[in-house]
Amino acid sequence: MAPHLLITGATGFIGGRVAAAASAPEAEGTAGVRLLVRRPPADRGEPAGPRTETVLGDLRDPDALRRACEGVDVVVHCASMIGGDPEQARAVNDEGTRSLVEAATAAGVTRIVALSTASVHGRGPFRAAAPGTLPLAPGSATSRTRAAGERYVLDAGGTVLRPHLVYGTGDRQLIPGLVRLLAALPAPLDAGSSRHSLVDVDTLADVLLGAALSAATEPGPYYVQHPEPVPVGELLAAAEELLAHRTGHVRGPAVDLGTARALLADVPFAQHHLDMLAVDHWFADDRPWRDLGRDPGPGFTAGFTDHLPWYRKLLAGP
Repeated sequence: MAPHLLITGATGFIGGRVAAAASAPEAEGTAGVRLLVRRPPADRGEPAGPRTETVLGDLRDPDALRRACEGVDVVVHCASMIGGDPEQARAVNDEGTRSLVEAATAAGVTRIVALSTASVHGRGPFRAAAPGTLPLAPGSATSRTRAAGERYVLDAGGTVLRPHLVYGTGDRQLIPGLVRLLAALPAPLDAGSSRHSLVDVDTLADVLLGAALSAATEPGPYYVQHPEPVPVGELLAAAEELLAHRTGHVRGPAVDLGTARALLADVPFAQHHLDMLAVDHWFADDRPWRDLGRDPGPGFTAGFTDHLPWYRKLLAGP
């Protein structure tokens, strides 16, 4: 029998993709889809379809969580607080996830699949790191509270997906943040030879839905990334191209990491990005493609092309 799904975070960058895929008229494998949303669909344009319903509320509303979980077989938990006030992050990512897991368990939900982040491991270097080989060492309020939320899911026998860097249409953090970093420098950045795990947002959403529906899904953590890590130069070249398109100027020669650190010593967001770019963050897990039967799609350079129009439009604004 096909399961009923509950999706949290259905208006977000990643959760919105999962909700759209699960709610599409041609979608198969689900008996119905329920979305936990903070505003009525007319206000936000959530995916709608004959098998889709919404419940108003959020992770800080236990009554709404109980209503949302009634009659549900599988929960796909994509809601999270990224950045902002640490206390709000704790309320949403930590306590909110605990409340959701409690409501799901009480309702007899048979599977919980939660979106997390590889940042729960802190800063690398990580090279071909496999699940279960790295300690949790979160370095920010966001990653600390998401690591705490993971624990409730894992203790309940659920599955956690940990992407590292996610790009694609709707991304307002990764690529825009790199463009902002480069714009603060007088020249392109030469960040050395590190490699990083990336995944396209649509591919990640497909894996989340696959993990929710596949009989092969295992409890515990998965890493979700394209099988080929991306050289930092390719990542920065994509951001530099977007910057050049916005400004109309092609720059050069490049500055190295040491120079960039000195130039941006008083810019906290820049130091965070430089620390990440400086070392490998490369994770290895072939189960999403081998066991869940999902397609990793093209590599970063080819896949990024599909999203260029959206990024250009976003970055053309003030």
